[in-house]
Amino acid sequence: MGPRTGLLRFSLLALALTFAMPTSAVAGGRPTRKDVQMVAPALDKYTQDRLLGEVWKRPDLSPRDRSVVTVAALIGRNQTIMLSDHLKLALDHGVKPAEISGIITHLALYSGWANATAAVAIAKDVFAGRKIGPDQLPAASPALLPLNETAEADRAKRVGEQFGAIFPGVVQYTTDVLFRDLWLRPDLAPRDRSLVTISALIANGQVAQLTGHIPIGMNNGLTQGEIAEAITHLAFYVGWPNVFSAMPVAKEVFEKRAR
Repeated sequence: MGPRTGLLRFSLLALALTFAMPTSAVAGGRPTRKDVQMVAPALDKYTQDRLLGEVWKRPDLSPRDRSVVTVAALIGRNQTIMLSDHLKLALDHGVKPAEISGIITHLALYSGWANATAAVAIAKDVFAGRKIGPDQLPAASPALLPLNETAEADRAKRVGEQFGAIFPGVVQYTTDVLFRDLWLRPDLAPRDRSLVTISALIANGQVAQLTGHIPIGMNNGLTQGEIAEAITHLAFYVGWPNVFSAMPVAKEVFEKRAR
């Protein structure tokens, strides 16, 4: 058993054990495993056998990336009841505090300020418990990554021609805030920003946006297999309907890219 496999087993065991606490007095009012067994024993079985026993162990996506996908989905849907456990698991899987901070900031613009602020309230306690201080967090105004001027000029031209005359404010903020600032912040690698964005879009049922963001993700280093496995993982966290709405869009993008 390699170090990564051992860490994954330990982390999932720790996550499973949080459901075995004797009372319901846990962070965010999350039910314990005993609570779940008293109400929905089949849910407990699926959790242990399928979700923790199979899905998290599938080899086509690293434990780190699965944590990134899960945290993005939970924040995107504002489902904070499980967020504390999954932030801890993400840290155990090697997601850095600066990256968690970056995910929360990124999702303010892709899932809304209220969702990001709710995540801050949970992450604050997790960071305090892990003794994570300001020195481990990204700067508010860092030196930005280099901009692909050609690709950005093409994107801005297309969006401007389509919407600029009617929605000039949105078009301007899209350029100034998203693509010339947020996407260039170094606290998240471009690949990870794409993984976070794709996960949040699927979590919120915004599948039309995948036609643009899946190609960006693949240009940023995500493989078709990794995106497909992220979608498989998301089925258990955002539901089959959202995933089945996303799959035809993703399939079409993959097929066009292969031509």
